[in-house]
Amino acid sequence: MSGPTVGLAGGGRRALRRPTRVEGAPELHEYQYAVIRCVPRPERAEFFNVGVVVHSRSAAVLDVAVRWRPGIATALDPALDAAAVQRFLVTMDRIARSEPVVGGPPAEELHTLAKRFGWLVAPRSTVVQTSPVHSGLSRDPARESARLLERYCG
Repeated sequence: MSGPTVGLAGGGRRALRRPTRVEGAPELHEYQYAVIRCVPRPERAEFFNVGVVVHSRSAAVLDVAVRWRPGIATALDPALDAAAVQRFLVTMDRIARSEPVVGGPPAEELHTLAKRFGWLVAPRSTVVQTSPVHSGLSRDPARESARLLERYCG
């Protein structure tokens, strides 16, 4: 037998079958996402969702979508610098689009979508944090950021 094989319960082996693709059926792409949270006072662990980061390697997608509501943030902590949080959210979007960011990570470190996604979802103990990374399947990962933004930040 040539090619990949799988063992059988009876001790034999058989060739792995590749799944058949139906002609004309839309292709599903795997994607990963994380919810962006605003944590006005990290010591209290209170947060609200402000956006999502979506990455699909197979569809070459990396997107940040944000719905920033400073009124909610200042209700949780009146001393919060809402403008600084908004600037950080803009920085996240610029990094996703590979735009230069003053004081941000060096561009040569983030030369692929996967590396930029990794930087965006890396754990931080700041006012802006991300959830654990989740995964899904989509026919159009480029549209998932809008759908997930409505679902988690609606």
